[in-house]
Amino acid sequence: MTGTPDPTPRVSRRARTAEMHGYVSDLAAGRGRGIVVTGEPGIGKSELMRVARDEAVRLGCQVFWCDCEELSEAFPLLPLLDAFAPDGALSRYAEAHAQIAEWLRTAAIPGNRGDGVGAAITSMLSLISEVCEAGPALLVVDDLHWADPATVVTLSRLFRSTHRRPLLVAGVARPVPRRDDLAALRRAAEAQVPLSGLSDDEVLDIVTRAVGGRPGERLRRLAAEAGGNPLYLRELMDAVRRTGTVIADGGLVEMTCANTPDSLHSAIADRLGFLSAPVLEVLRVAALLGVAFPVSSLASVSGRGIGDLTPVLDEAIATGVLCEHGAELAFRHPLIRAALYEEMPESIRAAWHLDAARALVRQGASTERVARQVLPAIDSGTVTADRSLVEWLGGAVDTLAGQTPKATVKLLRWALADMPPTSTRYELLTCRLADALFRSGEPAEAARTAYGAVTFVRRPELVVDLHRTLMGCRAIEGRWDEALRAVEAALRMPGLDESHRARLLALSARTHRGLGRVDRAEEAARQALAVATSVGDRWATGWALGVMTVVHGMRGEEAAALPLFERALAVAEGDPSLADLRLMLLLNQAAALGDLDRYDEAIESAERAREQADASGSMVRLAQATCVLAELLFDVGRWDDVLERLDPDGGTPAEALVQCCNYGVVATIRLRRGDPAAIQSLLDAHRHLKRLGDDRTVGSLTLARSLEREQAGAPAEALAVLVDGLARCEEELEQTTDLLADAVRLAMIVGDIGRAEGLALRAEAVAGASEVFHRRAVGLHCRGLVDDDPAVLVEAADQYGKASRPLPRAQALEAAGVGFAESGDVPAARRAFTGAYEVYSALGASWDLARIQARFRTYGIRRGPRFQHRRSQQGWDSLTPAEKKVVGLVAEGLSNPQIAAQLFLSRRTVQTHVSHVLSKLELSSRSEIVREAGRTGS
Repeated sequence: MTGTPDPTPRVSRRARTAEMHGYVSDLAAGRGRGIVVTGEPGIGKSELMRVARDEAVRLGCQVFWCDCEELSEAFPLLPLLDAFAPDGALSRYAEAHAQIAEWLRTAAIPGNRGDGVGAAITSMLSLISEVCEAGPALLVVDDLHWADPATVVTLSRLFRSTHRRPLLVAGVARPVPRRDDLAALRRAAEAQVPLSGLSDDEVLDIVTRAVGGRPGERLRRLAAEAGGNPLYLRELMDAVRRTGTVIADGGLVEMTCANTPDSLHSAIADRLGFLSAPVLEVLRVAALLGVAFPVSSLASVSGRGIGDLTPVLDEAIATGVLCEHGAELAFRHPLIRAALYEEMPESIRAAWHLDAARALVRQGASTERVARQVLPAIDSGTVTADRSLVEWLGGAVDTLAGQTPKATVKLLRWALADMPPTSTRYELLTCRLADALFRSGEPAEAARTAYGAVTFVRRPELVVDLHRTLMGCRAIEGRWDEALRAVEAALRMPGLDESHRARLLALSARTHRGLGRVDRAEEAARQALAVATSVGDRWATGWALGVMTVVHGMRGEEAAALPLFERALAVAEGDPSLADLRLMLLLNQAAALGDLDRYDEAIESAERAREQADASGSMVRLAQATCVLAELLFDVGRWDDVLERLDPDGGTPAEALVQCCNYGVVATIRLRRGDPAAIQSLLDAHRHLKRLGDDRTVGSLTLARSLEREQAGAPAEALAVLVDGLARCEEELEQTTDLLADAVRLAMIVGDIGRAEGLALRAEAVAGASEVFHRRAVGLHCRGLVDDDPAVLVEAADQYGKASRPLPRAQALEAAGVGFAESGDVPAARRAFTGAYEVYSALGASWDLARIQARFRTYGIRRGPRFQHRRSQQGWDSLTPAEKKVVGLVAEGLSNPQIAAQLFLSRRTVQTHVSHVLSKLELSSRSEIVREAGRTGS
């Protein structure tokens, strides 16, 4: 440690203590926050939080403390479950605590894609919220670097909510290992508290107090070995005192040369050297169990009774190796445990871990405790599975798969490696391996495993499970036809009972829906519902109802779908095996509400579904939720939010349909904003479209492809893209609705009046007697375009406004403006032009801005509305002619390649002027320059 520079600025412990006291004082006054305390092992993080704990207790706050452990990283929420264990004052939360534990235990019931963990997280957050209602609370999560992902997600959500409740959340972590989720958590914290080494004066003070006098040169050199780390320093000073080889002379204390530790490692060895052989043997067993451990587990693993262990443990406590840790014992600090653990040869350590696992199985220990012993043995690569542990895994795999799918994959592969295919457990464990692979984000490997298993698995319930996994994998890959053939083959299997048949029919309905076959999907869903109802199968009932809600939505029958949502949600409520269905229902409910123009409710529902999917670790549902939310935000004009939230290249497993939707939305925004990256988005979308098949229409992508052709000066090709898309999605009303107005507009541009009239009639049929604003608007929009009736187009724009859909509103106003201008009604044309220009400006749609400017100049309409704020007008007036010219270049350059080339050729000059414009107009981005330029009509 000596000679290594410390990049963290040294702040005295007195200052850090005062800082922590300030946070606790704020907590007592009702102000919460989330903080992260970081530093190397032994630097004093836990000690600092103990100071905060004592201050919180003094001020009457509740205190909750939990420790994460290296061997517990694979098991969700265990630290927080320990922190809020229902004893003493928390006994009134016993039922809520039990419910969380139940969610975790049942997370992997077949049919549940892991959302039991998400439900547990949500319940834990509710429990903590109730705790805070009883008074200010301090929650300390120590050794956060070993926290499981679900605990990190929970803390992240707590960090975002501390401003709403009296809760101080403190995560205590080492700088390594580096994890993306912990890095994100640190960024979310309101305060970072990095601890560095003690100053030379603080080291000197500790040594002086430890030896009872001013330290001499040799003692100072030894203290320097600790590198300012107080834990290491104390360990060295303890070793010096134990040797008794210090001499005091006139206030100066110095070491003799004999029998003194010359490094930290020898100091730890010195401490262990004082222990008797029986104590060391027991402590090596304890080291297998982690830093903290129950005495009962130590008794089981060591094969000793509690009476035999008592004198041994008393000696370990007396020498400072062990200490009490609530209801458990713990090593005084992790360095001693690590020294005992690492001194064992790896092969012996691995074998000992398996012995410990077997002992814990016999004891009836929890699944998590047993798995924490098996996993490090597997990592060694030196041990094979035996019958007793395979039998344990067969009973534990459902629980493990829902809580920690990656660890479950490792356990199952280990168990299957030497298992003969004829074994009675081979079918079950292979099916569970496919499911765990899918849950852990490896759909290709999951599909290979499941496909292989289909050839030999004969138990009907396992066949159903395999096809559910295969359907999920093939949905991601866009191979719905294969999924359908496999399900139909399974339905012909002999020996199926009605429950199995109902579940396979539900899978068939979902597959037809994935293929866009609306009528076939409904037929299969109704069959599944009838059979499931007759046998009382909730899983099949819920999924059949779920598919029927989707079918109604695809047909534009959202009003009929809403009661089915409530019915399906009631079936799914409280059933862990239907948690994934509940997520899907929330997503489809959000889409249905959006189709009804109820955007506030729709966005709230999509946000809730996205949050639950994120918390559950269901990457597929998270991708779907993000896609639905992005489409809703696009509709209401929140394009910057769409680009911020949507990352099609982020690597999250997603169905081909979801990827096409995502790239389509992003490409549309980029095309309208003149962003050259739009072309790459279209290329990426095409790659996923090929996976879906040539007969599929994806609305957002179809619009983007048409827009690209129009911008390339090929309106006939742009129209062909839309006409082809409309022909392929006749059964899907909402996709039809979104394509019609652009198709009519392009048909009029290319002079295909007959096609325009036919499309307008189709749009009017969609509108019909509908009470949905945007559908009524589409009928008016298309009729106004064909009849060249600006009054009808203005009425369409009003309906779009009521629907909260700004882009088609601007398009209708633009068309109305042209109609008014052609008829000589310049004031009306100006009003329409102004309304369209304001919407395009707010959207940052620079391509539309440039087009509409050029169009209206031909009618002598060159100026839009003046600045509506005096500050902005004064700022505009203060610009120099050169700066005003740059504003025009910026506005047009985003959509006009030739102007863009000019802009880049004089980049330095333009950048200078842009900076002046931003300053004078009190703006922050170029897109705001475009909007301000639009308001002035420049």
